Amino acid sequence: MEEELKKLREEAEERLSGVQSMAELSQVRVEYLGRKGKITSLLNAVGTLPPKERPRMGRMANEVKEGLGSLIQKLAQNLKEKDRKENLRREKLDVSLPGFRQIPGSRHPITSVMDEIVDVFQGMGFWVELGPDAETDYYNFEALNFMKDHPARDMQATFYLDGDLILRTHTSPVQIRAMRRYSPPVRIVCPGRVYRPDLDISHSPMFHQVEGFMVDDHITLGDLKGVLLAFLREFFGPKVKARFRPSFFPFTEPSAEVDISCVICQGKGCSVCKGTGWIEILGAGMIHPEVLVNVGYDPEKINGFAFGLGVERIAMLRWGVDNIRAFFDNDLRFLG
Repeated sequence: MEEELKKLREEAEERLSGVQSMAELSQVRVEYLGRKGKITSLLNAVGTLPPKERPRMGRMANEVKEGLGSLIQKLAQNLKEKDRKENLRREKLDVSLPGFRQIPGSRHPITSVMDEIVDVFQGMGFWVELGPDAETDYYNFEALNFMKDHPARDMQATFYLDGDLILRTHTSPVQIRAMRRYSPPVRIVCPGRVYRPDLDISHSPMFHQVEGFMVDDHITLGDLKGVLLAFLREFFGPKVKARFRPSFFPFTEPSAEVDISCVICQGKGCSVCKGTGWIEILGAGMIHPEVLVNVGYDPEKINGFAFGLGVERIAMLRWGVDNIRAFFDNDLRFLG
């Protein structure tokens, strides 16, 4: 048994000298020191020896077992340290490399301009009203005094949905809904998305408008002009000039298109204003009596004005953008 113990110790030490991983070390430990290991089996066999040999062989077997156990423990510590250093080497950060630039989120240019427009009118006592993007033909056209054969009702000018629903072509339907809900005096702005089947460098199938209107018992064209001039000077600066040109809209009478002095060349003439010094900015007019009748107001006692402006057009002027599609391409360089 003594020779066998020496042989097992030498064999185990040789095996341990070639161990390269914790898995291999665990395998050797179980093979020699496990419950059914080779050294353990010899220890169990000590009891079968003659009484005089048992103490010496027991001590020798325990010394071999303890020696191998100490060696295995030391190897385990060395392997763990080796693994730790390898992990540190593999996961090391090179602090000399440039970091990744964090791109913070920001408000979309259209959202910023629309909020700024609404803020100006809220400062004049208007409140905000919203409406659905999917509207009925009645609210979008009929209640606003569009004739049955008006070109705006054509498939080429309107997105038609199922049944009587369409995608609203302007935010004016909110005007009808609001006047039916509230009694005069009413001062409201209606920002939102609108839809028309049109696409080029200055038009998009989906764009944004801000509609505004005021109704009371003594509203005049002078009130309309005063409100719009106050807005334009607050938004574009106190030096901006405005002019009103006669026009036609089914829901206003009289109607006007409003131009401002070019904010790019200050009215001197450039490519943006096509050399005229003026840029069309919005449409406006006194609310048509038929529209007042359609919402239940008496046009003999109540009157008012309405206006509408395109947010993208104002944003293009604000930042010198020459293609409306830039607002919807989601290019982070532009949006930033």
